[in-house]
Amino acid sequence: MKFRDGFFLLLLTAGAFFLHGYHPYTEDAAIYVPSIEKALQPALFPRGAEFFESHGGLTLFPQLMAASARVLHLPLETMLLVWHVLCLFLFLLGCWQVASACFEAPEARWASVGLVAALLTLPAGASAMLLMDQYVGPRSFSSIASVFAVALALRERYLGAVVLLAASGLIHPMMPVYALFFVGLLVWNRRRESRAPAVAALLPFENLFQAPTPAYHQASLYHSFHYIWRWSGYEWAGVFAPIALFVWFGRIARRRGMANAARLCGALVPFLWCALGAAVVLDTPARFEALARFQPMRSLHLAYILMFLLLGGMLGKFVLRREVWRWLLLFVPVCAGAALIQLRMYPASAHVEWPGAPSRNEWVQAFRWVRANTPQNAYFALDPDYLDRPGEDRESFRAIAERSSLAELVKDSGAVSMFPSLAEEWWEQVEAENGWKNFQAADFQRLQQRYGVNWVVLQQPGAAGLSCPYENGSVRVCRVE
Repeated sequence: MKFRDGFFLLLLTAGAFFLHGYHPYTEDAAIYVPSIEKALQPALFPRGAEFFESHGGLTLFPQLMAASARVLHLPLETMLLVWHVLCLFLFLLGCWQVASACFEAPEARWASVGLVAALLTLPAGASAMLLMDQYVGPRSFSSIASVFAVALALRERYLGAVVLLAASGLIHPMMPVYALFFVGLLVWNRRRESRAPAVAALLPFENLFQAPTPAYHQASLYHSFHYIWRWSGYEWAGVFAPIALFVWFGRIARRRGMANAARLCGALVPFLWCALGAAVVLDTPARFEALARFQPMRSLHLAYILMFLLLGGMLGKFVLRREVWRWLLLFVPVCAGAALIQLRMYPASAHVEWPGAPSRNEWVQAFRWVRANTPQNAYFALDPDYLDRPGEDRESFRAIAERSSLAELVKDSGAVSMFPSLAEEWWEQVEAENGWKNFQAADFQRLQQRYGVNWVVLQQPGAAGLSCPYENGSVRVCRVE
């Protein structure tokens, strides 16, 4: 890569960062950030840590983030921002390497990478994953490894691709399996290679063939994207439309002598068919409901990245070329739409949540008060559905407040869906919080007697009979006497 290309890639990284925003404590950060915090301060989270350590124990990500903060003597929230920006740059650099292997013309390469950068926060079909999250997590590293591995495989450097994916498996144990399977398809380029991404079943998960319990089934209902027969029509279209595009792109590439683009398309079609077949098989017997957590349709994540790389490259080569007005006609609406979607997703929060900056999100303000004003061994209860409350913006209590809490429905159910042994404990706690909106002082005292809960976070107007040392327009933080 030339110096000029590297400089433009840095500018593109900055543009993608400000376009898509930064939200370090949302979504899956609810699982991984507490793991980092506990690695830095083992006394944190004396209760309920199993709901995030189940994932954190399978990856070196928490240790990597914690070690970075220690070595550089930076606050964790600053370290998370640094890693996020670095991962954005490396991901786009990997996309540039794939685009360079597929397209000769500079305008095709930049259109390829530019389209991915503009669509980073687009969902990858029904996989419940974005192309790149608005925060750093294990999938940030596996995504980087996947695109670099594809670039290496297109240049027939297969050993390097395998080593890279194997190393990234230490950060994310599942996602590199799909990329490894795809690299295998590129190596042999066989349309009917049948050892599908279901080899992810070799990962260390327990109770593979045990019939699901009622508690596990309840958790699965919050993650319907694992179960292909629960998909709606547009979600099925999110599989078949890319397959049709890859067939079309493959024909164009072969006619135009674009060998690597043709190879890519030739491997992507069987890649998605195998993933779809594995998903149908795993989701068919109700007895094996727990097998669906291996999520072969996560293959859509890599497929969508490569789809937009190919689409951007084809547009750059055949449509945009070097006509500035055509570039503006494509990218201005795409970027405006992406920004608008992000602003609507996080209406109560700043578009970029800078480290140390005051938050306008009143839930976050309350969580920060909790971190500064309650003991480390405090045990909290919240509305089990608090992450979906209006104005909450899916900001994680555990990650921000650094305090233990009873189980919740949204993210803790994700831990249960992957680790069925947590199901009974999770469902018992969630059931104990049933009817939360109508709880009174006596109900909170019942939680105290049963679990040791001594603090609660309530939506306004709260409940009578509690001492609440903090409140704002949305939230009250109260003691359970």
